[in-house]
Amino acid sequence: MRSIWQQITENLIPVFRRKLSGVDALPQLAVLGLLSGIVTGIVILLFRLAIEWPLEHFLPGHGSESFEELDLLTRGLLPLAGALGLGLLLHKLALHDRKVGIVHIMERLNYHQGYISFRSALVQFIAGVTTVITGQSAGREGPAVHLGAAFSSLLGQWMRLPNNSIRTLVACGCAAAISASFNTPISGVIFAMEVVMMEYTIAGFTPIILAAVSAAIVTQAVYGSEPAFSVPALTMNSLLEIPWILVIAIIIGIAAAGFIHLVDSMGRYHHRPVLLRIAVAGLLMVPFALVVPETMGIGYDTVSETIHGELGFWLLLGVGGAKLIITGLSIGLGMPSGVIGPTVFMGATLGGAMGLVGAHVFPDIASSVGFYAMLGMGAMMGAVLQAPLAALMALMELTRNPNIILPGMLIITTASLVTSEAFGKKSLFLTILKSQGLSYQNSPVIQALRRVSVGAIMERNILRTERELTPDETRKALKTEPKWLLVEGTNGPAALLPAVDLARFLEDTEKQAAEEGSDMPESIDLMEIPANRRDVAPVQYQATLEEALEQFDNTQAEALYVQRHVAPMIQRVYGVVLQSDIESYYQYRRS
Repeated sequence: MRSIWQQITENLIPVFRRKLSGVDALPQLAVLGLLSGIVTGIVILLFRLAIEWPLEHFLPGHGSESFEELDLLTRGLLPLAGALGLGLLLHKLALHDRKVGIVHIMERLNYHQGYISFRSALVQFIAGVTTVITGQSAGREGPAVHLGAAFSSLLGQWMRLPNNSIRTLVACGCAAAISASFNTPISGVIFAMEVVMMEYTIAGFTPIILAAVSAAIVTQAVYGSEPAFSVPALTMNSLLEIPWILVIAIIIGIAAAGFIHLVDSMGRYHHRPVLLRIAVAGLLMVPFALVVPETMGIGYDTVSETIHGELGFWLLLGVGGAKLIITGLSIGLGMPSGVIGPTVFMGATLGGAMGLVGAHVFPDIASSVGFYAMLGMGAMMGAVLQAPLAALMALMELTRNPNIILPGMLIITTASLVTSEAFGKKSLFLTILKSQGLSYQNSPVIQALRRVSVGAIMERNILRTERELTPDETRKALKTEPKWLLVEGTNGPAALLPAVDLARFLEDTEKQAAEEGSDMPESIDLMEIPANRRDVAPVQYQATLEEALEQFDNTQAEALYVQRHVAPMIQRVYGVVLQSDIESYYQYRRS
């Protein structure tokens, strides 16, 4: 049995890795997508269980969201105690270990090729569970996306896959997490590509779709096939409602811009001690917990009641506005909360409130409150995340009603335009990245270079050789017909020279020795002979073409030798890459 496993690891896995270096490894990426979805589905199940089990046993009443039934003292102390505990935990961690959520995933993709540590995943698991069960204004989908991306990245790191494949795995984990959380596979796929990766590729669709589907199957085996919300049959009664839908779109676009601005404004305090910021966020939550307890936790029970028309106008308007304010303050101050859940809450309640106004003003033509609540949910999600297609897909999958497509498209795009064009706001995640002094490079050239590993274009026909060779050693080396000779120095490879230059020098030397009747030199110094030598620098086998170009810029090298750790203190060289190879490959793929 062991010999079979050794054969698999020694033969099949290296071939699997080599195939994944390029952009055409669709079968291999499909396998990775399935694995990512299964792993993420299991992780999300554990995450939801860690949240729901203590709340179901701790909270009075039924379900895991009845914070409103707690007595006043407990409601006030619970979020404050939770914030202090989280603040102490984050205070003891190093700065790079405190970062969690979707923004952190985007940072790791942009600056670290999608490498995410197990420590980061563990911190996110603890922080995500703690924020919800202690009644912070939080969601579980943001932490779920982090966990899905992290464990998918760890899967790729464990298999020692090229970095371009790890990036795809991260996208698969994001899609699988949204799919498993809402039971919405299509919106999971679009969310991963529109919000996190910020690109659409044909090769990327297949593994991400398989990840979303497999994660949904895993969670459906436990929670059933129903979506996150039970939505009644919804339809637009009359085309005369369109002007009112546009008014609501403008209102929600303004609310979304205000929310993003509030988060960004609070971000200027990020240089303050983390314990102080989290404690202040917990203290600010106390009056909201006492007066508007619906803002505590995820709040999907309130969303469900809104959809079914069970809440009044002033309550909807009050809890929607309160949720916007406290969530913006908390996230801006650094509370490790998810933002997607609160966005759904804000959109549903504000949309429901506007639906009640419409029913009062136009009682004969107005649609149900639930109809406007769902439209508000999609509009707020699209505007805050600047992801209109993901929001529309979520709206369709949650309602399972094609009648909502037309008004959904209208309200989502209008609200997104109001937020981005009238108020100049980018997506919340890009805004937070900018406040941290970071950016997200998503130009077509950069994205194309990130999709390919150096292993796909490197020249493998090379020979590592010592600096000085005897004539016999030189003939023996050239007999293998290498294209390049990688010359060893005192601290590893020192130069790269074309084998044809050495062959020409050997031929000229032999001819000269024959004409003069002299002996051949005892040794040939490859660093002294006339040759088109190139300075070299190392690059790891897993690196993408983007990383290779950065290495060229940082080292001023003329060629890179591609290496990989095969044992402690041992590096094996697999090939060489020239900058012209990268430029030629990109031009070829583009044409």
